[in-house]
Amino acid sequence: MPHDPDRFRRLCGQYRWLAVFMVASVGLLLTLAHLIAPIVQWGRTPTLTGGRDVAASLIWIAPALCYLFGVWSIGSGMGQLARGRLIQPTLASTLRRVGLALGVGGVISVFVVTNLLRLIGHAKGGYLHFDVAGMTLGMIGGALFLLGRVVDQAGAVQAELDEMI
Repeated sequence: MPHDPDRFRRLCGQYRWLAVFMVASVGLLLTLAHLIAPIVQWGRTPTLTGGRDVAASLIWIAPALCYLFGVWSIGSGMGQLARGRLIQPTLASTLRRVGLALGVGGVISVFVVTNLLRLIGHAKGGYLHFDVAGMTLGMIGGALFLLGRVVDQAGAVQAELDEMI
């Protein structure tokens, strides 16, 4: 297959818009389901626990917001590649941002959500939410973050070698 940088850039640009669409549509749905609907429900039938229900709903979507930031970061990286930015620095920074987003989202999903819900009195149970998907995303996020650092170091070594030649 011949090397076609224009086609690659066009595909990166399309993927960027796909990421923007996903973040916007899923973000809108999450906002409607977990913020607007609970507030409207609380406004219609005010209860003593209504505010706690709204807070619990927002706590539940915290990991999803991290994951959406990861998708946004991928889209941003693809947009940079579509505009002709060099692959190595773009890849390194995108891997670090996506890794951080997935890692933080996984940690929030496994440790923070359950404990915050317990703290506000919305749930009872253990101190750890056995969320296999969250654990997996957290581990993948950590690995991507580390790979981003490796790509950065490889770029620095390559630049140093280029100076020697």
